[in-house]
Amino acid sequence: MTSIDAASPTEYPPTPAVILAGGLARRIGGGDKPMRQIGGQTILARVIARLASQCGGLVLNANGDPERFTAFGLPVIADTVADFPGPLAGILAALDWAAEQQSGIQWIVSAPGDCPFLPRDLVARLHRARNEQDAQLAVVASSGRSHPVIGLWNVTLRDELRQALTSEGVRKVDRWTERYRLATVSWPTVPFDPFFNINTADDLAEAERLVALDAADSSAACAAS
Repeated sequence: MTSIDAASPTEYPPTPAVILAGGLARRIGGGDKPMRQIGGQTILARVIARLASQCGGLVLNANGDPERFTAFGLPVIADTVADFPGPLAGILAALDWAAEQQSGIQWIVSAPGDCPFLPRDLVARLHRARNEQDAQLAVVASSGRSHPVIGLWNVTLRDELRQALTSEGVRKVDRWTERYRLATVSWPTVPFDPFFNINTADDLAEAERLVALDAADSSAACAAS
């Protein structure tokens, strides 16, 4: 039997991923944070590499001129709610995009564009948890802390999310998820937290160090398989 760590997209429903690249990056000097480089690659390229083998397609959520992402060859979708209301707007844009494809997509995974060490079993474990727990949504956690921007979302909830954003002023992801049956999946933080994200110049320097740890960890996993 195939292990959960090696799960392929055929073992769960087709699940595109939306990479949330629309943040304003004020704490790191502005601009497109995912376009910063670590280990000789952009952060965004590393996020794409982590998700591509797990997902039934990728889209970027970003506002402004989409041409700046042309080199990545991915569709770019803008927020459908005005005034940059945060990651929930990007998730809603992805749910709307999935519905418009008319391909029967039921689930979307979201991840921020500044999180370069995402688990390679992310999508499989989220699907397993929501299935086992009969959950409507699933999010990740590490070190006892939830990271609700990284989650699995049901396309059928898009109109309820739109209502929450536009009429109720909901901005925090966990304020919205608390309305539903939610599965939370925890990951270990050894040799490092896979949900480490980059917000500051110090984080960027730490990410450079983690690139080497990640490479060593990947090599050890390949040798053991």
